[in-house]
Amino acid sequence: MGFNNPRMPWREVEARLADRRVAGRPAPSGLAGDGGDSPAWSYKRPAYQPPPELAGADLGGGRRGSVPYAELHCHSNFSFLDGASHPEELVEEAARLGLEALAVTDHDGMYGVVRFAEAARAVGMPTVFGAEVTLGLTRGQQGMADPEGEHLVVLARDPTGYTRLCRALSVAHLAGRGKGKPVIDLETLAAMGAGAVPDLGEVAAGAGPGVAARGVADSGGSDHWVVLTGCRKGAVPRALTEAGPARAGVELGRLQRAFGRANVVVELWDHGDPLDSARNDALVLLADRVGAEVVATNNVHYHQPARRRLATALAAVRARRSLDDIDGWLPAAAAAHLRSGAEQSRRMARYPGVVQRAAELGRACAFDLQLVAPRLPPFPTPEGHSEASWLRELTERGAARRYGSRSAPAHPRAYTQIDHELDMIEQLGFPGYFLIVTDIVEFCRRNDIYCQGRGSAANSAVCYALGITNADAVGLGLLFERFLSPERDGPPDIDVDIESGRREEAIQYVYRRYGRGCAAQVANVVTYRPRSAVRDMGKALGAASGQLDAWSKQVDHWGPLSATAAQKDHQIPAPVIALAEEVQHFPRHLGIHSGGMVLCDRPVAEVCPVEWARMADRSVLQWDKDDCAAAGLVKFDMLGLGMLTVLHATVDHIRSFHGVEVDLAGLPQEPEVYEMLCRADSVGVFQVESRAQMATLPRLKPRTFYDLVVEVALIRPGPIQGGSVHPYIRRRNGEEPVTYLHPLLERSLAKTLGVPLFQEQL
Repeated sequence: MGFNNPRMPWREVEARLADRRVAGRPAPSGLAGDGGDSPAWSYKRPAYQPPPELAGADLGGGRRGSVPYAELHCHSNFSFLDGASHPEELVEEAARLGLEALAVTDHDGMYGVVRFAEAARAVGMPTVFGAEVTLGLTRGQQGMADPEGEHLVVLARDPTGYTRLCRALSVAHLAGRGKGKPVIDLETLAAMGAGAVPDLGEVAAGAGPGVAARGVADSGGSDHWVVLTGCRKGAVPRALTEAGPARAGVELGRLQRAFGRANVVVELWDHGDPLDSARNDALVLLADRVGAEVVATNNVHYHQPARRRLATALAAVRARRSLDDIDGWLPAAAAAHLRSGAEQSRRMARYPGVVQRAAELGRACAFDLQLVAPRLPPFPTPEGHSEASWLRELTERGAARRYGSRSAPAHPRAYTQIDHELDMIEQLGFPGYFLIVTDIVEFCRRNDIYCQGRGSAANSAVCYALGITNADAVGLGLLFERFLSPERDGPPDIDVDIESGRREEAIQYVYRRYGRGCAAQVANVVTYRPRSAVRDMGKALGAASGQLDAWSKQVDHWGPLSATAAQKDHQIPAPVIALAEEVQHFPRHLGIHSGGMVLCDRPVAEVCPVEWARMADRSVLQWDKDDCAAAGLVKFDMLGLGMLTVLHATVDHIRSFHGVEVDLAGLPQEPEVYEMLCRADSVGVFQVESRAQMATLPRLKPRTFYDLVVEVALIRPGPIQGGSVHPYIRRRNGEEPVTYLHPLLERSLAKTLGVPLFQEQL
C-alpha cells in the first residue's frame, strides 16, 4: 500500500469497499462537498454554528460588560501570516467579554468580512468594517522582517463608507501591478473617501492610483469614514518616535486636512512596552492641542493570549526566517489580544474617557453587512428585442439546426419541451444568464476552441439548441428540473469546459467584453493542510530543509494532524506538531478558483475589493466561492479540460486523413461503447477512468446514457458519505427491493430507485 500510507489493514480496506464496518472502528466522518456535478469536488464551507453558550445571544440586552468598550483595531488570520485567530474566534471572544462592538481591520483587504459578519450575526455582536491601509509601498513585503510602508486604519461609518473603502482598496491593488503590493498615497485615499469613482479599467491598464483623484464624486463628502492614527507604523506615532511632538503634530494636521478634522481620531494602545506610556502621554497632549478625539484600542492580533506563540511563528514564516533570527523584531509579551472594557479601563486609567469613547464610536459605526448584490450586466440585444425575446429567437434558430423545423421536428416532443423551458427561464428571470453563457460559447466557436457545457446543463433542450451542450436532452429522456426549477435556490449553474490550452483566450475575452471593473475571477483561499503546516512550523522553529522533507513524508495523508500525532512511528517533534495543529485550516494566501468568474452590472469593487493574481492579467476578488454565494454574486465557471484538446486534435486528424467531418453532437449511442464500459475498459475516458469508477462500472453495467449520468453521480462525496452507492447498485441489480420512505417521495426518487443521488432530490 506504500511506505507512507496510514496503518490500515487489508481487511479494513476490503470491508469499506464492500460496505461493511469493521468492529471497533468509528464511522468515517464526511466532508461537505459542493453538491455539484463536477467529476472533481470542492469543499463547501458549512454554515457557522455558534457555541451553545452564545447561541441566540442578544448583546443589545444584558450581556454587555460592566464598562462599555468596543475594539476598533483588530486583525484576523486574513491579515495573512500576521493575525493568529479566525474571524469567528474573535467574534466569540468579543461576545464572551461583553464588548459593545467589534471591528475587523485586516491589512489592505476585506478578505474575511463575510465570515466575520455571519458569525457576528449569529451571536448578536455589532460589527464595524474597516481595513488597515498601507501607504507608500515600493515592493511586496514577503521576506521582510519589518515590512515597509505607513499604516492607516480606516473604518466605514455606514454602507456608503464600506463601498468607498472597497473601491479604494481595489485602486491600490490594481495600481500596484502585482500581487501583494498595493500602491496608494494619502491624497488618492482621501479623494476616494470623499467619493471619487475612478475607472478601474484605466487603473488596471497602468494609469496609476492618481486617476482616482480625478474621478467623479458620487455623493457627500468625507464623513463616511473614521480614520485612526494607527499602530507604531502610523504616520503620527512613527513621527512622534522618530522626530518628536512637533513633527507628529504636522502629520496629524495632514490627516485632518485630508479627511476632515471630525473624522480623524487619535489611537492609544498599551502592550506593556516601556515606551507605550510615554508615547500615549504625548499623543493625548497632541490631540488636546488640535482638538482631536482620542480612543483606546489594543491593536489586536489574536483572540486570547495563548495564541501569541502561533502569532510569532507566523511572523517568522512571513519573514522567511526562524524564530531565533526574527526574535529582535517580535513583541515581548502576549499583549495583543482582546480585552474587556473593565480591563482596558484599568490599563488606560490615566486617560479618562478613552475607553468609553471607543464604545461610542463602535456603536455609531456598527451596521450589518447585508450587501445589495449587483445584477448581471445587461446583454446587448438587437433593436426591438428584450433579453427574453432575443433568447427565444436564438433558441429557435438553434432548434431548427438541431431538431429540424417546428412543422416536422426530428423528435415529436422537442419544441414542446423547448417552449416549456423558455417559459421557466423567463419566469425565473434568467434570460440574461443564458445569453451571457451563449456569448462565451459563441466566442469559442468563432475561434475554433472546443467547449462544452458540463453537468446538469445537459438536461436542458434549450442549452442543446443554443450549442452550450452537445447532449440531446429530449432524445435521451433527461429531466430538465434537475437543472432548473422554481424550487431551486439561485441562478442555474452552467459550467463550461474549454480546451485547456486555449482557455485563457476565453477568460481574456470576458475581461475585454465586460470591463475589468465589472468582471473578476473568484479567489481560492489556500489554507494550511497537515503537510504544509508541518513544513512551515518546522521552518519557523529552525529545522533544516532536509529535515522538513523527512517530517512531511511522515504525515498521515488521509487524516488531520491528530492522526499523525497518534502514530508511534513518526519523528516529528512535539512542538512542531503542536504549532502545526493550531495553524491547520488557517488561510495562508489567496489563489485563483479553477474557473469561476463573477460578472456585474456595476463595478464589483463596490461589494468586494479586487486585486491582481500571480498569473498575468488575472484580477481576482478577495472572496472565495462560498463568500460570493453568501453575498449573492453570480459565478460563471470556465474550466480547462485537457480531454477537449485531445478530442479537437482527434477530429482534426480524422478530417485531414479521411476527409470526414465529425459532429460530436451527432455521434450515435453505440452498444459496443457500453460493452467496453461494462468491462471497466475506461482508462483515458474522461469522468469514468478513476479507480472508484472502474470498480463500480462492472457492478452497475451501464446500458443507456442515463446510466452513465448515475454512474458519475455515484462517485461523489454526497452519495458516498450518505451511504447511497451500495443500496442503489443492489436495487439496480435486483438484489434489493425498490422502496420509498413515503409514497409522496416516489415522484422524486423513482428514476433513482428510491435512493437519493442528486442534490435537487433533497
